[in-house]
Amino acid sequence: MKKILTLALVVLMLLSTVACGKTNNGTGSQSGSNGENQQSGNGSGNGGDTQNAGNAGGAKLSGKLALISLSDRDPSILRGIRIIGNVAGTSQDINGKKSSLTDVRCIFELNEWVAFYPDTGRNYALRVWVLKHRDDWAYYNTCQFSDLMPNFVTYCDLHYPADEEKPDESQWGSFYLNKDDCNPGYYDFVFTYEGKAIAVLQTRFYAENELTVKSGAQLEALMHE
Repeated sequence: MKKILTLALVVLMLLSTVACGKTNNGTGSQSGSNGENQQSGNGSGNGGDTQNAGNAGGAKLSGKLALISLSDRDPSILRGIRIIGNVAGTSQDINGKKSSLTDVRCIFELNEWVAFYPDTGRNYALRVWVLKHRDDWAYYNTCQFSDLMPNFVTYCDLHYPADEEKPDESQWGSFYLNKDDCNPGYYDFVFTYEGKAIAVLQTRFYAENELTVKSGAQLEALMHE
């Protein structure tokens, strides 16, 4: 009788083990499905065209602004922009570009003053944040801009120059990157309005005097790597 009871217990234990194994496999499959859905949601929910623009070519220049279009901000505030420098380039090449969203000067030297001429309303106060380049531009959609943010370099406030003799021809703001504090490399210009990003321009800063020896055609070629 004892042998029969022992055999019955062994059979029950084996059946219980098989049942647990099936339950665990089912749970594992469900987790995998959730993981795929979550990854897909993160890829399409935050980035839009901005994320694609930042990730598609990595650290490669194009001279194009990537507009950030979300429900809580209006990218049309910035209709175009002209950016010039006071060292490299001339009015016959990269310093002679008109206001644009797709053909904007994006190469500069360290210690070169960078001046902004935005095409926007006089009452709009914009700020350009300069950060070390990152491929995941979707980060700028939701980040809180402050001097505590990672990879922050500097910022430049853009205000309509009403006090100038010819305000419509004058710069709205300017800055430079000190060669003693910054290294040559890729940087992002993040244009913000009321603390929220509306556009991003990928740029590159070269060592001092590295661009001044290049021709206009060479400079133009560098802008479209």
